[in-house]
Amino acid sequence: MFKYLPHTPEDIQAMLKTIGVKDINELYSDMPKTLKGVDLDIPSSMSEIELTEHFKTLAGENRPLKSFMGMGAYDHYTPSVIRHLIERQEFLTAYTPYQPEVSQGTLQYIFEYQSMICELTGMDVSNASMYDGATATAEAMYMAVNVRKKRRHILVSETVNPVIVDVLRTYAYNQDIDLELVSEKEGVSDVSALKDAMRHDTAALITQTPNRYGHIEDFEDLGEACSANKTLFVINQDPSTLSHLKTPRDQGADIAVGEAQTLGVPLSFGGPYIGYFATTKKLMRKMPGRICGVTEDTDGLRAFVLTLQAREQHIRREKANSNICSNQSLMALFVTIYLSIMGKKGLYEAQNISKNHAHYLHDMLLKLPHFEDPFEKPFFKEFTLKTSLDVTQMNKLLSEQGYLGPFDQGAFSEDKAGLVTFSVTEKRTKEEMDHFIDIMGAL
Repeated sequence: MFKYLPHTPEDIQAMLKTIGVKDINELYSDMPKTLKGVDLDIPSSMSEIELTEHFKTLAGENRPLKSFMGMGAYDHYTPSVIRHLIERQEFLTAYTPYQPEVSQGTLQYIFEYQSMICELTGMDVSNASMYDGATATAEAMYMAVNVRKKRRHILVSETVNPVIVDVLRTYAYNQDIDLELVSEKEGVSDVSALKDAMRHDTAALITQTPNRYGHIEDFEDLGEACSANKTLFVINQDPSTLSHLKTPRDQGADIAVGEAQTLGVPLSFGGPYIGYFATTKKLMRKMPGRICGVTEDTDGLRAFVLTLQAREQHIRREKANSNICSNQSLMALFVTIYLSIMGKKGLYEAQNISKNHAHYLHDMLLKLPHFEDPFEKPFFKEFTLKTSLDVTQMNKLLSEQGYLGPFDQGAFSEDKAGLVTFSVTEKRTKEEMDHFIDIMGAL
């Protein structure tokens, strides 16, 4: 029982005496009897050679699937140089740099990350990153309520990814925030309904583009309405699409958020990912998380420091606007290296290939009898079709052929039954798409 414990029997007896327990088994008295004495069937130890071969055997059972699914996580290419760089010890063990004088390298790449996010979004300032796009959106909601004092009403377009909406509801639940979901209209936000739903106590309006169906939305008119009502306008946007589409700033956003996994971060079975958060100079002191700034040292040389930390939990505690303390520093480095080596032209070309591939697959699928486009709206690299096929059975057969099929919108609500969302990136070849179409045709 004590085989792997560093404590001697005398140490254990001294500790038990201190806490007033006679026997160590008393510490497990609340554990159900059915969980005690269970044979875990743990195999005997292996040598290094045996263990390596064992893992090779296990790895050989994996069946990687070529993804045609999106809905917030996209199979973009990760340049090999990124992994080589981030696995350097000083990066891989990154922690929030409280001591700037010895953390210049970390602070510099955070500063570069912030600068690139601002250039993509058109916003004035960015923080040092968030956990993911959904929680970044929820933090934007908190920030809006904090900025617009005595306003607790939040409007959300139904075209926002339902996973993000669920996170918003979770965050709002114990904060006395009135979250209102406004119905969509033909696959896009119902701008008129959103304007009508705006109240004197509406702190923020939250939208997304490309939206849950992949449709591109233009919110410029909506941004003006928010400004007139002194309601903060929050746009959640895939940052990779900003190489082609209007920036959140161009559409009147006060806060720009989103999931930056599309900027070179691999799918990794669902994480870790990275959320971005950017806003205007006027609102930056209310922004959650960390901000890295640049200054000069005593010798007049450029130096990097953490700035505007007064709202953090370790200083203001329960009075803080947000209790976000850490940042996704390693993932921010991932994004920084990706954008640096891709450059403006590279990012544009990669996303252009994704866009062209998506439109090719869309047009080819519509030639099949069991697909139709119920919306006919402009899209980027993701689109939604209506199918008469059994979606569960369809995706099962696609999986057997080595493909991760489209997302079933019906999983969220019955009225979306038959709607399936496809995503195509620059990694999918024409041969793969043609094979995918042949499988769908055979169904």
